[in-house]
Amino acid sequence: MNLLFLGDVVGSPGRAALAKQGRALRERYALDCLVVNGENAAAGKGITAETAQEIFNAGADVITLGDHTFDQKGVEELLAAHPRVIRPANFPSGTVGRGHTTFTTPQGQRVAVLNLLGRVFMRGSLDCPFQASKALMETYRLGETCDALIVDVHAEATSEKACLGHFWDGKASLVVGTHTHIPTSDTRLQPGGTAFQTDAGMCGDYHSSLGMSFASVLTNFLAAGRLRFTPAEGEATLCGVFVQTGGNGLAQRVEAVKVGPLGL
Repeated sequence: MNLLFLGDVVGSPGRAALAKQGRALRERYALDCLVVNGENAAAGKGITAETAQEIFNAGADVITLGDHTFDQKGVEELLAAHPRVIRPANFPSGTVGRGHTTFTTPQGQRVAVLNLLGRVFMRGSLDCPFQASKALMETYRLGETCDALIVDVHAEATSEKACLGHFWDGKASLVVGTHTHIPTSDTRLQPGGTAFQTDAGMCGDYHSSLGMSFASVLTNFLAAGRLRFTPAEGEATLCGVFVQTGGNGLAQRVEAVKVGPLGL
């Protein structure tokens, strides 16, 4: 199968770039499944039903989230109603929504998508992502309950992402980090056959501070206080990871993807 994961969509520039390029990327890579992290889609912080629909209209099959999952009003209804918008699986028990889902391609192939949130340097009360992974490994098994498996690790610390990548090696098609918005250059196949990249990067304007305007962010560095960040408004680059799997669901090929001013 051909799978593409795109990093955090940031604000209207990220959504516009995805609307422009999403369908073309499906054709270019002959995609069976496109997964997009939409955690910053609504004005740079959280997601709404409307912005989620924009991402689906652009060609996404599944949307993952992160620490800003509940920052927008009405997201609880979105999570409860839409099985292909998933929030981190290691939120406390009783949290609305799903932490994992299975997308079935038109050819009948099952792509499992899991969302995990790191705990190092992250706010809030979270269950352990490693213990959550153990439980999910019982549910999702390549070649048995799914034909491909993508794990989005939304985390701050690169060490935590690397350890989760190793933890899933041989059990997932792709483990990819999100949240830090900068694409890392460590795209690789791990020894057990699982593709890995520490961070996919973002779908946003890279002439910015992680997708936010320099003007709004610099104010917070130069003076005391905490002013609201506003998204940068320049042309966005789409960044992510492409994976081609074999019959066993493990990765045979992996490459970083950049489309826009920063890339092709």
